[in-house]
Amino acid sequence: MSMLNYKYDKNKPLIAFIVPTGIGASIGGYAGDASQYARMFAKDFNVIVNPNVVNAACFSGISENMLYVEGWTLTEFFKGNLNLIPSFNNRIGVIFDRSISEGIINVHINTINAVRTIYGVNVIGFEITKEDVGVEFYNTESGISTGSVRNNKTLVEAGKKLIARGANTIAVVCKFEEPPDDNYKDGEGVDIVGGVEAIISHYLSRELKVPVVHSPAFEDITITKEIVDAKASAEYIAPTFLPCLLIGLQNAPLFSNKKVEQYICIEDVKALIMPYNSLGSSIISNAIKNNIKIYAIKENNTVLKINKYRINKNDIIKEIESYKECHKILKEKFNEKN
Repeated sequence: MSMLNYKYDKNKPLIAFIVPTGIGASIGGYAGDASQYARMFAKDFNVIVNPNVVNAACFSGISENMLYVEGWTLTEFFKGNLNLIPSFNNRIGVIFDRSISEGIINVHINTINAVRTIYGVNVIGFEITKEDVGVEFYNTESGISTGSVRNNKTLVEAGKKLIARGANTIAVVCKFEEPPDDNYKDGEGVDIVGGVEAIISHYLSRELKVPVVHSPAFEDITITKEIVDAKASAEYIAPTFLPCLLIGLQNAPLFSNKKVEQYICIEDVKALIMPYNSLGSSIISNAIKNNIKIYAIKENNTVLKINKYRINKNDIIKEIESYKECHKILKEKFNEKN
């Protein structure tokens, strides 16, 4: 199967490595802390990852044979409604929330220019929304991160302008109020802003029909002088979280509802790797419908508490103690087939 101009090894099997956003995953619930595990699999497989796996503020865990796929697109892909189009050197547009102060926008423009210069990322320009976006975030009683967006329409309008200018992927930066003190910096609890970030990217990807990812902008960009937990540390040493979005979007696959030989479809996926008790989504049910083996990793715990016994699917879901053990099992399995 031709992979167009994407640095992707068509001779390697394709797997999906997913850590849902805003569910307090003990691995992948912080700042790119699942990257080292995804990169371990990427040595032997082509790997679909959601941005939450590899995004780490000014760092990115993305590697050349990872497919960086936002959550709404991922859900539709597993339903069989969309197919992925390998792409290279995407044209990225950036949306800024009008409520972000000029000084903070300038920090982000400097960031764009730095990423352009160092990585050769093709950012075609930016648009500032006509109106304030109005983002709110909070955790539910069950501990899941969520929130609301008062003015989605202004984001869509800015996105359409960027697409008219030639963008085929979008990074969004909205103003967020300072989050309350919690245990996140200590490597505990749930990322309180992650849930509404997913809401924004899901909505815009659906409306604009291009890959969209989001990062928050805070007015206080003071770098902390205290030592925080290693899992969260990437977010405490930079004034902006935009670099990882631009690096991820550079070679992110586009998508289409057409089925073309060169495109990647759900039938190409050989395995799905998830935290062991985050199994309640439609991605899981559709993987089961497509006879995709699911590996639930027991060392990765979440607040969802939905394991294979809760959904009564003991046959196709296999619980594995660790990512390292899962990698060994899959490597041996596919080596046998070859």
